[in-house]
Amino acid sequence: MAANEKTHDNDATRIASVGDEDLIKYDLEHSEVATQHVVEKPESIRNMSAEEIKKLETKMVRKMDCVIMPIMGILYLLNYVDRSALAATKVYGIMEDLGMSTTDFATVISILFVGYIPFQIPSNLLMTKIRRPGLYICSAATVWGAVSAVTATVKTYKGLLAIRVFLGVTEAVFFPGVIYFLSAWYTKNELGKRLAVLFIFQMLGSAFGGFVAAACLTLDGRYGISGWRWLFIVEGSVTVGCGVLFAMLMPEYPHNARLLNPEERDYAVWRLEVEAGAGEAHEDVTTLGSFKLAILDGKVWTMVLCMGYLQAMGSAVNFFPSIVETLGFNQIDTMLLTTPPYILAAILFYGISHLSDRKNIIYPIMIGCIVFGVVAYSVALGTIQMGPRYFAMMLMPSVCTGPQIMIYKTMNVHMARPYPKRAAGVAMINAIGGLSNVWASFLYFDAPHYYAAFGALLGCNIAFFITITAYLIYVRRINKLLSGTPEQQRRAMKSGVTQQQIDLGWRYIGY
Repeated sequence: MAANEKTHDNDATRIASVGDEDLIKYDLEHSEVATQHVVEKPESIRNMSAEEIKKLETKMVRKMDCVIMPIMGILYLLNYVDRSALAATKVYGIMEDLGMSTTDFATVISILFVGYIPFQIPSNLLMTKIRRPGLYICSAATVWGAVSAVTATVKTYKGLLAIRVFLGVTEAVFFPGVIYFLSAWYTKNELGKRLAVLFIFQMLGSAFGGFVAAACLTLDGRYGISGWRWLFIVEGSVTVGCGVLFAMLMPEYPHNARLLNPEERDYAVWRLEVEAGAGEAHEDVTTLGSFKLAILDGKVWTMVLCMGYLQAMGSAVNFFPSIVETLGFNQIDTMLLTTPPYILAAILFYGISHLSDRKNIIYPIMIGCIVFGVVAYSVALGTIQMGPRYFAMMLMPSVCTGPQIMIYKTMNVHMARPYPKRAAGVAMINAIGGLSNVWASFLYFDAPHYYAAFGALLGCNIAFFITITAYLIYVRRINKLLSGTPEQQRRAMKSGVTQQQIDLGWRYIGY
């Protein structure tokens, strides 16, 4: 006992002499030793050499990437296309056909979140108790695709309101569920790139959604059906087909996935438990208790607040075709011009996620996006000339969605265990943070200037900087406590860190 205390004191003295980055590096390098005593290796891989383990991991991750990521990516693309199709129909004449005013259209955009927001948290908590979450997600995709297709049949403004609420309910399953699902498969050094791939699919959906919308416009009048109705029919039908197909292919949790062989299943579970303690296969915790932990954790609410700022900034996407239309182009050119900003965003997402995973950084990436956000919203406020305004619009999808990737990564690596708490936290971020879409939808008036909208988004950008910087100061203080004396470590446990995570040398990384 005395020898162990002496060793700890020596380590604490050594660690105290280095900076935060060196401290995290030291902890990561030495966590393997602690892990051997905290998380026992499964028998199936206990006698494997380091080289054999590496080969096993490479093969296993390749399997995961080849199956999980294409399915999730395509479904997310369709999720975003189905949800944002309404923005394109404003250019097509849906307002005239259904007798809507500008305020009516803003209401239709925002009312989706009446169904979308309340159902996300219970859906994610339910997912932690379902043996086949992959089937659950794909089934939800089939249902929301059918609802989207049925939107083509609406005849009145009130009918459109009703179906948008139901679309929100059916789509509530998907996004927070996927974020949680990926964190149940990938380590913190892998998760950033996979989240970025997900958002890249979203950007591609937004980009090529413009081409799809332009194509559907050419069907206007075919069989007596308006072009905007064809848009809902085509996109909804594709989603239904993909949902049914992917339900037969989607794997489940690592510990029961038929995608992996027994050794891969054991290793997939063990490597996640090495990082942050007991995982989906072994953790014994009530769903209600973990939800309470999420509600009482100030870090979760900080992420919710940050996501609220970012979702408000992202509201520009819901009105992107209308903003582009102020540049003076015709309908088809307007839809095509919505594509380049999303392609740029997709390229940037891959770059920042690769950098984040490789260097274990999160905060610096968000600061870079904030700087460009100030530029984008300031230019949009200051001029309506085509060149500068379109330059600002080129930046808008990147500066709001790039930090969203980092917020979701922060949630999954900083609040990793217990896992139902992580699931509840992810849903809270997306649901409560998503409330910003409701009020922000009513800011887009007074075209082409949109002073209220761009002024509010600039304010959200600055508020996000203040909030995330305060969070950085907080987690750095906790990291120092985790590297201190046993008494200091006990104080750090009040922030939600478990004794097992302390034994593993766990830290709040990226900040």
